[in-house]
Amino acid sequence: MTFPHEIHKLESKLNSRLLDDFTGERTGFVQVGQQKWFLPSKYEHQAVGYHNMTLRSDDIWVVTFPSCFSVGIARLRTGTTWTQELLWLLNNDFDYDAARRVNLVERFPFLEFSTLLDKEVKGEVIAKNPDNPDCATILDSWETPGYRFSTDMTSPRHFKTHLPFSLLPPQLLDTCKVVYVARNPKDVAVSYYHHNRLLTVQGYQRDFATYWNYFEHNLLIGCPYWTHLTEAWDRRNHPNMMFLFYEELSKDIKSSINKIAQFLGKHLTVKQMTDLATHLHIDNFRNNPAVSPIFGLRGLVRQGEQAFIRTGKVGGNSDYFTPELNAQANRWIERNLQHTDLRFPC
Repeated sequence: MTFPHEIHKLESKLNSRLLDDFTGERTGFVQVGQQKWFLPSKYEHQAVGYHNMTLRSDDIWVVTFPSCFSVGIARLRTGTTWTQELLWLLNNDFDYDAARRVNLVERFPFLEFSTLLDKEVKGEVIAKNPDNPDCATILDSWETPGYRFSTDMTSPRHFKTHLPFSLLPPQLLDTCKVVYVARNPKDVAVSYYHHNRLLTVQGYQRDFATYWNYFEHNLLIGCPYWTHLTEAWDRRNHPNMMFLFYEELSKDIKSSINKIAQFLGKHLTVKQMTDLATHLHIDNFRNNPAVSPIFGLRGLVRQGEQAFIRTGKVGGNSDYFTPELNAQANRWIERNLQHTDLRFPC
């Protein structure tokens, strides 16, 4: 099997600084290809598997920039979880019973979470759960690369990934339906910041201004943000591709449901639409353990940090940006928008 990109370890001093600031990663980081995709060091050993993963024609994929890393423990960050739940229900005849009974991580797994779970962190979580006989089994499953566990999944399969298109199987769009969800960079950064502080697999230790500078300089997992976005945007007219903005999803739920249903070739009755919109309302998401489970494992989250499913509010970032940082961010955004016709909804 082939892999068309070179992988380089991050420069030593910078790697050490990032390891101090992100205590969930214990080995370091790599940069992949000409775009210098920023990923955990474990990715280097799994890159070939993800790029050459065997696809099926009835697979459905959700692709987003990673402002919501999770293994079924996060979300409504870029609208990923909302979209996953919607797609799964549309593709499984509105089986709400199964949707409440079976965790979303099992129904719609996060493909590359295996690259995020450091062995030392795994051992620490196991040590904090001596009374839970399932702890090691759960963590073992999260450590299994998606290209391996996917072979045992029954069709139709559903996957979530934060990998960019250039690191995914080249034949993905010609084979499978893909939904990409984009969100404006300021809201992404605030959401990603809270998530990186909350989960011990990331364990971010510092302030938001420092975090923004990492984001702007492509030193957060999944960066560069703009390239991730534009790779998807440039594919938006492919018949198997649907490009969505989180801002539009959150503005009109029923319209978004109808748009996605048409993409899948589904026709909804009024009752089906109403029931689905109610199920997907953010207040119901907060109270739905099947879309934000933590499996009762101690040591996965840091106490005192914001909850997994926050408000989902568009533009709720003003408290994080000082006037100086806001001006810096705006200059960066304007500079990058000059290279694309992509524009975020108002």
